[in-house]
Amino acid sequence: MPKIFFIIVTYNAMKWAERCFSSLRQSSISVHCVVVDNGSTDGSQEYIKTNFPEVHFIQSEENLGFGKANNIGIEKAFQEGADFFYLMNQDAWIYPDSLEKLLNGYNAHPHKNEVGIISPVHVDGTEKKLDIFLDKYIAFNCHETRLISDLYFQNLKPYYELDFINAAHWLLPKETIKTVGGFNPFFFHYGEDNEYVNRVHFHKKKIILIPESKVVHDGKQSLTKVDYNKYKDLRIETNIINPNINNALNQEKKALLQSIVKNSILLKFNNVKQLFAKYRYILSNSKTFNEIRLKISKEGATFLKI
Repeated sequence: MPKIFFIIVTYNAMKWAERCFSSLRQSSISVHCVVVDNGSTDGSQEYIKTNFPEVHFIQSEENLGFGKANNIGIEKAFQEGADFFYLMNQDAWIYPDSLEKLLNGYNAHPHKNEVGIISPVHVDGTEKKLDIFLDKYIAFNCHETRLISDLYFQNLKPYYELDFINAAHWLLPKETIKTVGGFNPFFFHYGEDNEYVNRVHFHKKKIILIPESKVVHDGKQSLTKVDYNKYKDLRIETNIINPNINNALNQEKKALLQSIVKNSILLKFNNVKQLFAKYRYILSNSKTFNEIRLKISKEGATFLKI
């Protein structure tokens, strides 16, 4: 039986702690768990340590963000001999057979060495609908997978390849960690899973969805849930450092200059000011972006100390 480590980053997780960690105990396949807490203030640290003593609890002295904290958990699991690394959000839980069915779907794949990320089907907190983001990802790939048709006609395959699925529930084989590495610390919160998936694709690995395996993600059901007034919008930076895009930095600079000219003609000077600030920011950070691109283009445990 493979050694599977769940890695859960927590920040004021009391609302979900009981359901989240109890679900791991009820798994038909025995698992280990590493929690990295980002400085909770709701008492959830003591609650988890008291009620779930089997959890290896790591307390961060500061809020490291999602990616850096996950990297700490991945490093610990790797040191403990993990074969699989299950990254799960704090607002999520599994069913007793979720992991067993997930592994069955993975084992049905004829080329396991090509699989980078394995995901179950995410349902929302009501447990009566698919997570709205999974709806989006399935629809985006519908022309290739025909998964919607298979769902309707109840003719599901053991797995389906998707371009992307969010990191609320990711099962990573050890080979993915050794080839792709950990999360990019450039991203604090939001965008780190997009950047990681870009690297998975660059290293010629696949993302597969296992329809027989169902899990819960009690996240906000809105496609515009990211508040960019609170969190920095790093979508341009994600494109710039995407190793799958040739000459990405110059492409983004050119696109920004074109937008500046267009908005100047339309007399939208507030937009022009914001675009110029973005352009200057990209110029001043070009060296950093190029260094990151070079780093993530190399095979290995990038951003991890293992």
